[in-house]
Amino acid sequence: MFMVDNTPNIEALLHEDRTFPPSSQFSSQANVRDPEVYQEADKDYEGFWANWAEELHWFKKWDKVLEWEPPFAQWFLGGKTNVAYNCLDRHLSGPRRNKAALIWEGEPGDWKVYTYWDLHREVCRFANALKSLGVNKGDRVTLYMPMVPELAIAMLACARIGAPHSIVFGGFSPESLRDRINDCQSKVVVTADGGYRRGRVVPLKANTDEALKGTPCVEKV
Repeated sequence: MFMVDNTPNIEALLHEDRTFPPSSQFSSQANVRDPEVYQEADKDYEGFWANWAEELHWFKKWDKVLEWEPPFAQWFLGGKTNVAYNCLDRHLSGPRRNKAALIWEGEPGDWKVYTYWDLHREVCRFANALKSLGVNKGDRVTLYMPMVPELAIAMLACARIGAPHSIVFGGFSPESLRDRINDCQSKVVVTADGGYRRGRVVPLKANTDEALKGTPCVEKV
C-alpha cells in the first residue's frame, strides 16, 4: 500500500519539487514573460535582487543582501529605507507630483483621484495623528476598514513612522477581529462607522466595539 505523509512541516515544504504550470491564457497576461529573467534570478538571486533594490531610495545602503537560515530569511541587512518615502516623497520634485497616484471608485459609484502631492499630504497628516495617539516605531496598528482611500492612507502613514500594520478583512466577525488584534498586540485600531460590501453596509464600528471587550492591549480607537 502506498502511503502519503500529509503531516505539515517546514522540512517537507523546503523539499517540494512538484510544478504547476499555468494555463496559456494566464501566462499571456504575465508581467514578466522573458524566461531569461527567471534564469538570471536562479543563477544569482542575491545579485538579481540587489540590482532591483537599487531602483529604490535608500537612506543607508545595505551591508549584506541576504542572510538565509531556513525557514528564516533576512534581506538587505544594515540597510535603511522607507516604503512611504519610496511611494510618495521621491516623486514630489518631478513631473509625477501632479499626476494621479490613487484612483478610487466606491461601490455606489462615487469616485476620487489623489495626486502624489495630495496623497503625500494626507499620509503626513495621518502619520502625525497616529503619533499624537502615542504610536511609536514598532507599535502595532490594526486597520479594520472598508475599501476606501483612507485605508491606503493609513497603511502608508504606518509605514512612514515605522509602525507595523495588520489589515483585518472588513467582512470578519467581532470574534475574528478580536483574535487578530490580540495576536499582534495592537496599540491602536483604525476603523470606520461602516462600509459597503455587496450592496449592504457592514457595521464596522459596532463590530469593533464588540471586539474591544476582549482586547486589553488596545489603547486608542
